[in-house]
Amino acid sequence: MQPLSFLLFVLLAFILQTAAFNYIAIYGIKPDLVLILVILNGFLRGPREGAFLGFAAGILQDLVSGGYFGLNALTKMTSGYLAGLGEGRLYRDNRVIAAGLTWICTLGAQLVFQFLLLLVNVSVPVPAALAYVILPTAFYNALVVLLIYGYFYRYVQKDQSNNAEFFNP
Repeated sequence: MQPLSFLLFVLLAFILQTAAFNYIAIYGIKPDLVLILVILNGFLRGPREGAFLGFAAGILQDLVSGGYFGLNALTKMTSGYLAGLGEGRLYRDNRVIAAGLTWICTLGAQLVFQFLLLLVNVSVPVPAALAYVILPTAFYNALVVLLIYGYFYRYVQKDQSNNAEFFNP
């Protein structure tokens, strides 16, 4: 997937996430589509592209949402890189593996986000964050991946066959 088309997907996902996902929120928890896109892109394209496009998606999200600038960028970059480590090691055709990887990467991303909040003197009790935000978000993201992974995988496969690699010379 070319970086510009990926960033357009991210912008669309962010708009959908903020505008429409309030209606499917469960106890205030809704899936993080931007994070899901970053994780799936990293998983299918590798750690280098996952980190780069994760950082770009995070910067875009930081620009649009406000708040502490750079928190989403660092979190999404870490998630894209970690998901990319599974590219050559995990079976990419299986949506259950993609959902499990999404659960793990979401858990890691949320923990990194909590740590970065501590660095800017925003303290959230870790047990409460785990119970009410981190674990439910990871579960919800994994559930969404079970539903959308087939479509995303086919799109990326078709796009890879039509285009040259962005990062490879």
